[in-house]
Amino acid sequence: MHSLRLRLLVLLSLALGLAWLAAAWFTHLESREEINRLFDAQLSQSAQVLLSTTRHDLHERVEHGEDHVAIHAYEQKVLFQIWNANTLLLRSAAAPLTPISSAKAGYSETLLSGQSWRVLTRWDAREEFMIQVAEPMAGRESLAQHITYKLLLPTFIVLPVLLLLLWLGISAGLRPLQALKKEIKQRTPKNLEAVAMVGVPDEVSPLVGALNDLFVRLEQAFNSERRFTADAAHELRTPLAALKIQAQVALRSSDAKERQAALENVLRGVDRAARLIEQLLSLARVDPETAAAHFQALNLHVLAASAIQDLAQMAHTKHIELSLEGESTSMVLGDATQISLLLRNLLDNAIRYTPMAGRVSVVIAQGVGVELQIRDSGPGIPAAEREQVWQRFYRIAGSGEEGSGLGLSIVQRIAALHNAQLVLADHEHGQGLLVKVIWPAMAG
Repeated sequence: MHSLRLRLLVLLSLALGLAWLAAAWFTHLESREEINRLFDAQLSQSAQVLLSTTRHDLHERVEHGEDHVAIHAYEQKVLFQIWNANTLLLRSAAAPLTPISSAKAGYSETLLSGQSWRVLTRWDAREEFMIQVAEPMAGRESLAQHITYKLLLPTFIVLPVLLLLLWLGISAGLRPLQALKKEIKQRTPKNLEAVAMVGVPDEVSPLVGALNDLFVRLEQAFNSERRFTADAAHELRTPLAALKIQAQVALRSSDAKERQAALENVLRGVDRAARLIEQLLSLARVDPETAAAHFQALNLHVLAASAIQDLAQMAHTKHIELSLEGESTSMVLGDATQISLLLRNLLDNAIRYTPMAGRVSVVIAQGVGVELQIRDSGPGIPAAEREQVWQRFYRIAGSGEEGSGLGLSIVQRIAALHNAQLVLADHEHGQGLLVKVIWPAMAG
């Protein structure tokens, strides 16, 4: 049942039907109770009249009359007996010779000839004579059913009309949703303006608010991707242009050494372009808007050791000393692939900007959370530029190193995805940069 209108109609119809059945049941119970009280009062009056009538008068009514014959639809056939101790003094023609019910004063029910009868037992003031008056219960039940039927029949007849009115009312109530659907359906993919909240029902307002928030996030994501695409195209244009120039030099050159140098430049350019493309792909994979990480408890010391091993050859080429210190059991919650990428980018930057025979150290400390520190003996980053280096494609002027300016952007994305804090500071002991990545403590 995918139609909201039909679902509402069915639910309301079921609720209405249950309410109608409950009303019918309670109406019947109340009608029967009221009828019982009314007929019990008549039984009481009949018993009182019989007790107050003289013996002679009663005898005359019994000898010359027959049992009461109903001449009205609601009249009941009444049986009676008058007893003196264990002696039956008087009875109606159809009454049995034995007591109709027990001698206990009050109302009771009994079976006579397979039918249920209502019996009133009453004694006179001196408790000398006992009278029992009885009438069949069938008439009471029939009358209660008839009253219930008469009361509820008009309501039952009106039910189809009420269902039609419900359908029309639900359709009118859902009209704002139809208007909202029409407005959104007519939008172009580029139209991400907020949906107007005027006339939106209160029940739908949270949905429309969430939809507007989604439009805002989509707009931000699209703008970010447009800027990213434009910046990436600009960054790729430069190495590709350089490759083309070097290839043209190699083709035109008749000198073997010059041609060899041009081809070597082509190879270096290809390496730079390949690394740029790899970083662009890495950045796209860890974008918080699209990443779907499955976090688990990870040993940060093991991941750092693996990253150091991967970059050991690069450090060896520059005679840079790599070291790993600190807690070997520090655990963080995250994605192993992405944290490994964060470590490799930070170590790659540290090794690239550290001069020959320098030192890069990785320290893992345990406190409120887990803190990763990467220290190098390079030129560091001026305090005025530490906010800008997180931006994509930003490079520090005069650093003397080739790069795309994406390494720290990737680090920032991964840190944000893992709710980790990034801090750039000066090396505590002399020249160099200190990068801190601080993970929150794991729950439990």
